[in-house]
Formats: sequence, C-alpha cells, structure tokens
Amino acid sequence: MIKQNKRGPNDLEEQIDMLTKQKEYLQRQCRKAGEAILNQELKFDALSKEYDKVVEENNNIKTMMKK
Repeated sequence: MIKQNKRGPNDLEEQIDMLTKQKEYLQRQCRKAGEAILNQELKFDALSKEYDKVVEENNNIKTMMKK
C-alpha cells in the first residue's frame, strides 16, 4: 500500500509562514552576531593601542634605568 499525504492548501501556507518566521529569526540572530563582532573589534583595537602604550612606557623605563 502506498500512503498518500493528505495535505491541503493550508498546510503549504503554514509551511511558508513557518519558513518566513524562521528566516526573520535567523536574520535577527545574524544582525546580533554582526554587532557583537563589531564590538569585539572595537575592544581589540582599544586594547592593542593600550598595549602599544604600555610597551613604549616599558621601553622608556628600561632606557632610563640603563643611564
């Protein structure tokens, strides 16, 4: 025996609605992830600049102590 799907036009509309909601959810999540990445890049840049300052100060102190 072959089983037949007893689906009607409403089932297709429900699937389209479900997929649309899923697409919107994934778009929101991607935007959140993108925002998080940008924030991390800003923090990384700030920390890199701070690190460079500390290294320069350390080198200056070493130079002063040698004199």
